[in-house]
Amino acid sequence: MNAKTRMQQIQEMLADAPDDAELRYMLAMEHASAGDDDSAVRCFEELLARTADYPPAYHQCGRALHRLGRIADARAVLERGIPAALNKGDQHAAGEMQELLANLE
Repeated sequence: MNAKTRMQQIQEMLADAPDDAELRYMLAMEHASAGDDDSAVRCFEELLARTADYPPAYHQCGRALHRLGRIADARAVLERGIPAALNKGDQHAAGEMQELLANLE
């Protein structure tokens, strides 16, 4: 009997709840943890298209884009994410994104 992977479990839950931002974030993070930053970015972008006020997705998308060497894209995501975090009152997320933005090369 094959146990389902965490990614498979999340994908099944998303089939039942496609608008669940936390599940989309978890799926993107599973891809990032597996070293598949291209898929992670696609998942983060889909999440942000559905839920534009989810600060952790901006931060992690920026990190994945940075790892892919897509610096201009990372900068653009972070520049959208900082005000989104501030609008939600999430100073911590805004600060982390500002720090990442300042260190992009």
